[in-house]
Amino acid sequence: MAQVKRVMITMPDSLLEEVDGLARQENRNRSEFIREVMRCYIDERRRMELRERLKEGYRTMAQLNRELAEEGSSAAEQAFALFEEVLARSNGA
Repeated sequence: MAQVKRVMITMPDSLLEEVDGLARQENRNRSEFIREVMRCYIDERRRMELRERLKEGYRTMAQLNRELAEEGSSAAEQAFALFEEVLARSNGA
């Protein structure tokens, strides 16, 4: 098991009352409840940071994807024009 450290925190009485009430509802002691809340908060922060990195990646890739699509569209148009030209020549022969 990981090493455990004792810490002292300060909070307003009203917040402590809410914490204690929620801990009782979940049949936990105050320390267990606060540890779980802290884990949840840290996990949520990580998820938020990951979402932001993914959003930025999608924004970056959007521009690249657009450029590639435009290049592909241009190449397809050129290939189709060449196909029509070859087809026209073969029909005229």
